Amino acid sequence: MASSATRNYLITGAGRGIGRGLSRLLLSKGHRVFLLDHNDVELDHTATSLSSTYDQTKDFSTFSCNLRNPEEITSAVHTANTFFSGHLDCLVNNAAWGVGGVHLSDMELKDWRTSIETNLTAPMLMSQACLPMLRRTPSRTQGGCIVHMSSTRAFMSEPNNEPYSATKAALCGLAQSMAVSLAPDDIRCNAILPGWINVTNECKKADEEGQSWEEGLSKGDHAWHLTGRVGKVDDVLRAVEYLVESDFATGTEIVVDGGVTRKMVYPED
Repeated sequence: MASSATRNYLITGAGRGIGRGLSRLLLSKGHRVFLLDHNDVELDHTATSLSSTYDQTKDFSTFSCNLRNPEEITSAVHTANTFFSGHLDCLVNNAAWGVGGVHLSDMELKDWRTSIETNLTAPMLMSQACLPMLRRTPSRTQGGCIVHMSSTRAFMSEPNNEPYSATKAALCGLAQSMAVSLAPDDIRCNAILPGWINVTNECKKADEEGQSWEEGLSKGDHAWHLTGRVGKVDDVLRAVEYLVESDFATGTEIVVDGGVTRKMVYPED
C-alpha cells in the first residue's frame, strides 16, 4: 500500500496520454508534480484543466521542453529544482516518440535518430541532471527513484516498429545498469512495461468532445486480455506507487499488460 506522505514527482511527456493521467492521479492523492512536455497546446490545456482544482504555484508546475535539446533539459531540471526546493522523490521518464512507422526499407535516418534521442538519450540526460535532487543527503535519510517507462514492445512487436521497440528494450538495459551504478547514492531505478493502456481520453480533443475512457473500445478489445479489460492509467499508477514505496525494489521490470504477453496467438485460417 502506498504511503500517505506527500512526494515530489517529475514526469516527462505529461501533456497527454499516460503522463497526463499519472499527473492527474498523483495530484488527486496529494502529491506535487512537475509536468514536462514539448507539445505546448496539450501542456497548456492540461495546466488549465488542473488549475481548476489545484494551485499551479504550489501543487504543480509545467515546463515546455524539447527533450532532444540537452540545454532545454538542463533548464527544465533547474526550474524543477527550484519548484521542489532541491528534493525529488521520483523521476518518471515517460515521454516517447514513434509507436509505428514505415517499413525498414523506407525508414529515414532522421526518424531513427529522433526515436533514439527522445526515447533513450533523453531519459539518460534527464536522470543525470536530476541526480542532485535524488541523492541521499545528511538531511535526507533515503534517496529517490527513477522509473523508465518502457513497453511490452520491448519483448514483442508488430511490423514497422524497429525504432520504438529497440529504444524500449534499451530502456530495460538502462534501468538495470543505472540501478547498479546509483546504488551507492541510494537511488533506485526500475522500468515499467505497459501493454495496451487506453489513453485516448487523455488529451485536449477528447476533453472538448467529452470522450469517456470506454469510448471506442469493443468487447473483443477487452476479451483479448486475460483480465477481461483493456488497461487504464490507474494500472500504471499502481506500478509507479509500488516502485516508489518499495525500497527493496531496484533494477527490476514490471509488466502491466493484463497478461497479453503470456497469451499464445495462433495465425487465423
